[in-house]
Amino acid sequence: MAQVAAQAEPRVRPESRPRVQQRPRPSVAARPRFVPRSRPRVAGGLLWIFTLAALLAGIVALNVSALRLGIESQQLDGRAQQLRADNEDLASELSSAGAAGRVQTFAIHRLGLVAPAATSYVRLPPPKR
Repeated sequence: MAQVAAQAEPRVRPESRPRVQQRPRPSVAARPRFVPRSRPRVAGGLLWIFTLAALLAGIVALNVSALRLGIESQQLDGRAQQLRADNEDLASELSSAGAAGRVQTFAIHRLGLVAPAATSYVRLPPPKR
C-alpha cells in the first residue's frame, strides 16, 4: 500500500515565476482618521525665524563694535601725530635755548656776569726728564 499512496500523489511542477500576493485594500471605514499633532507646525518656523534674527543681531553688533574701534583708532592716530609734532617743536626750542650765543646773552643780561676783555695764555716750560 505504501507504493500505491506514493504513486497516487501528484507531482508539483515548479513555476517559472512566483506569484505575488496582493493585499486587500482597506475600505474607507477601516482607514485611520487624521489625528492632529499636539504642537502646531508654526512652532518650528518661529524657532528658525528667532534663530536667524539672533544671528543677524549678533552680526550687526559685531559690525557696530568694529566701526567704533576703527573711529577710536583714527582718533588715537591723530593724537599721536599731534604729540610727535609737539615733541619736534620742543626739541627745536631746546636746541635753540642751548646755543652758545643765547646762553652768553642770558648770562650777561639776566645774571649780571661780565664777558672777559681779552684772552690770555700762560706758557709753561717743558717738563724736565
